[in-house]
Amino acid sequence: MVTTDASRYSRVPRKELLTMTIRPTLFLVLVAVAAPLPAQRPTPPAVTVDPAVAALRDKALTDDTAYAIVEGLTTEIGPRPPGGSAAQARARDWSVARLKAMGFRNVRIEPYTLHNVWERGAETGEVVSPYPQPLRLTALGNSGATPATGLTAPVAYFATFNDLMLAPEGSLRGKIAFVSNAMQPTQDGSSYGSQGPARFVGPNVAARKGAAALVIRSIGTDHGRGPHTGTTSFEPGVTPIPAAALSVADAANLERMMKLGKPVTLRLVLTPRFVGDRQSGNVVAEVPGTDKDAGIVLVGGHLDSWELGTGAIDDASGIAITAAAAKRVMDAGRPRRTIRVVWFGDEETGGFGGQAYAEAHKGERHATASESDFGADRVWRVETNFADAAKPVGDRLAMALAPLGVVRGDGVAGDGTDIAPVIRTGVAGVDLNQSGLRYFDWHHTPEDTLDRIDPEQLRQNVAAWTAMLAIVANAPEEIGSVTPRR
Repeated sequence: MVTTDASRYSRVPRKELLTMTIRPTLFLVLVAVAAPLPAQRPTPPAVTVDPAVAALRDKALTDDTAYAIVEGLTTEIGPRPPGGSAAQARARDWSVARLKAMGFRNVRIEPYTLHNVWERGAETGEVVSPYPQPLRLTALGNSGATPATGLTAPVAYFATFNDLMLAPEGSLRGKIAFVSNAMQPTQDGSSYGSQGPARFVGPNVAARKGAAALVIRSIGTDHGRGPHTGTTSFEPGVTPIPAAALSVADAANLERMMKLGKPVTLRLVLTPRFVGDRQSGNVVAEVPGTDKDAGIVLVGGHLDSWELGTGAIDDASGIAITAAAAKRVMDAGRPRRTIRVVWFGDEETGGFGGQAYAEAHKGERHATASESDFGADRVWRVETNFADAAKPVGDRLAMALAPLGVVRGDGVAGDGTDIAPVIRTGVAGVDLNQSGLRYFDWHHTPEDTLDRIDPEQLRQNVAAWTAMLAIVANAPEEIGSVTPRR
């Protein structure tokens, strides 16, 4: 970098500068410090938004079909626990009736078998000493069980998951490990990925280090006493230990106790069990297209929910948004591509519905795959993963969504547990990202209920999905395969 101060020349009037005698060496310095013009940014393509698409989008802003689906499912069925539960079976029957009534074709249940199903049991916790008081907690999916009479043991405190990782092997024998890492709200939900390992693999790590049990601060952004559940996993050969999430408020209180310096003892009662194999299934419905060779546009969400709440934001809202949008496109006329709406089962415990769907339909050509599984707040970003020949489809989509306040991102689309097995085969993805600023306040908690749904934001979601489906399902371009996402 040239450090010669040439700023004084910029202050000389141009006329005077032209009459100055400049030595050759000084001229070279002036040339060196004269900053080159910035590279010209490419001009974006001019894009025309189809007036019919704009009209469908805008009309969807007054549509309450999605809200009616969420209201009906959470009221008439309520929680839909994964693992082949009777409630999830009732939900499948309810869904078939609702989708048929909406006018969808080829509505059916596609069954599959679940193996070694985990089922929740009793779950209580308390501080035994030195400050006796109850704790609000919930077992993590796939947690091991305590004795029926409970487990009482001293606490080993770790401020972060990384601190637990650094604990020496065998150092936690006979102890209950407590990890208190805190999650912060982010629009894109990225803090779930950064803090989630405490739940995803924390119990496995604690078990390897000899812990009798593990409790974590819930992976959530609230400050209340509703604990956040979710699945954990253990490596082959590692015996599952009891594992639970404390409510954020109770975890903060336990952390304060630990910092007072006295040994703390907890008592846990967790009695989940593994009940063997069960039957479950996906609910599938279609808007038949006119061109069977153009590929299927796959959309949906998951029908199951954790049993703590009624599964309104996770994920009754997602299945409602995608179905309401598909209905709006269907009612406007038969699209070129078949739109297939799938309400997947058993997402919460490992994405088994998505795996079963991909296996059952591996011989079919899918043009795109998308899912809605991040609540019901506003869509703020669209991302695509199209081959070069289909890039104009993404351009038209971005322009059609802009009036809804949706920006175009540059990430690789194809997010979602249920569509992941299809995306991995090289199918193009379209992501309509919702705001996550409130989502993890209620995710996997007793507070996941209908009153968390903002009807206006839900309608904005339907409008965005309607525009996306109208454009993608009718695009004349070939939406071919892309590099498989891993």
